[in-house]
Amino acid sequence: MGGATGESTLFAAATRREATNTGAIPLAERMRPSRIEDYVGQAHLVGAGKLLATAIDRDRVPSMILWGPPGVGKTTLGRVIAARTKSVFVLFSAVLGSIQELREIVAAAKDRRDYKGERTIVFVDEIHRFNKAQQDAFLPHVEAGTITLIGATTENPSFSVNAALLSRCKAFRLESLKEEHLVAILERALTDHESGLGSSGVTASKETLQAVARIARGDARRALTTLETATAFAIAQGESTVTIETLAASEEKAPLLYDKAGEEHYNVVSAFIKSMRGSDPDAAVYWMMRMLDAGDDPLFVLRRMLIFASEDVGNADPRALMVVTSADEAFRRMGMPEGLYPLTHACIYLSCTPKSNAVKNAWQRARALIEEHGALPVPMKLRNAVTKLMKQEGYGTGYKYAHDYDEGVVPGETYLPDELAGETLYEPTEHGEEARIKARLANLRRR
Repeated sequence: MGGATGESTLFAAATRREATNTGAIPLAERMRPSRIEDYVGQAHLVGAGKLLATAIDRDRVPSMILWGPPGVGKTTLGRVIAARTKSVFVLFSAVLGSIQELREIVAAAKDRRDYKGERTIVFVDEIHRFNKAQQDAFLPHVEAGTITLIGATTENPSFSVNAALLSRCKAFRLESLKEEHLVAILERALTDHESGLGSSGVTASKETLQAVARIARGDARRALTTLETATAFAIAQGESTVTIETLAASEEKAPLLYDKAGEEHYNVVSAFIKSMRGSDPDAAVYWMMRMLDAGDDPLFVLRRMLIFASEDVGNADPRALMVVTSADEAFRRMGMPEGLYPLTHACIYLSCTPKSNAVKNAWQRARALIEEHGALPVPMKLRNAVTKLMKQEGYGTGYKYAHDYDEGVVPGETYLPDELAGETLYEPTEHGEEARIKARLANLRRR
């Protein structure tokens, strides 16, 4: 039966028709398909024989989390699932909804199940905006089968959905729509006389629609909004065709896909660090600017470079840490936009300089030995004899002052705990300055 909540009256239908005709309802909402046959894209989920498609056909839809970029059909998929499986569809907003409203929805769902045998799909848009307590409120009702939960999120659910709730849901990833998908959606909107732009008489060439699709970057909502804006602009200019020129005149710059708290943030940061590690200054500067243009704090970027200077460069170029430290100080004095100079300076330097992770390996090896052997006693010769009793106990006995020997090194002396004698923690590479350090250490260790 029903596919949505709310009154379904002649008055409501008439109101919707009037809103459609006057443009009060956005084109993207008007063109939302209600049948799975009209659903475009995501063939890896709803294609013939796929897991979700089979579950829908058999009316055995599990609770699920739909995650993917904006405008790829998460809400639409929830609606067509409800319609195809003859479930009551309830839209619940993580931004506007309350726990009390959820209780009322669950109570109504329980009555439908117990007295009418009807299932209820609760679609929660932007489920990542719920806090832990709010997400936990769904658990008992999902477990009892009172509701089928479909959550939608633009963020990786591993970061944004509680583990307990996520374990009770099947996660499906939706992908950005391809250009041909968007063109098909736009062509349908131009020819649809009831819900689309067909009654306007405005046309557009395939090349123009492809340009709209490229602007949209996989986002159907943005593609339809761009087409609607361009169509209105053309009509206002007395034109009956949307051209590339019309599009350029009406277009707004698309925001970068980026969420400073979500997966895309970590993806771009990862690409930035791996590009510097891979000695590719072009890619490193590109990813750094992606972070900055998307609103990341430049001090966060500098912090990552400070870490990198020791973790990935280390003694292969000891100056790297000084370069980034100076860039950090310079940026704090300059601010933006001039601060982009020291940021880029440091980024390029780190990308081009020799690399070594020997510093990281050294402290990790030290920590592993501590965990394995515990707090081993300090050898007597290395202890500080600050009292007479300590001297009597042998503290400092046998210590040899390094500066009394050639090159300031005591031949054959060891400084690790006795149980770890012979262990090597720092293994310099042959890269950059570490090649010189390696040769010196090898000579000292032989002595």
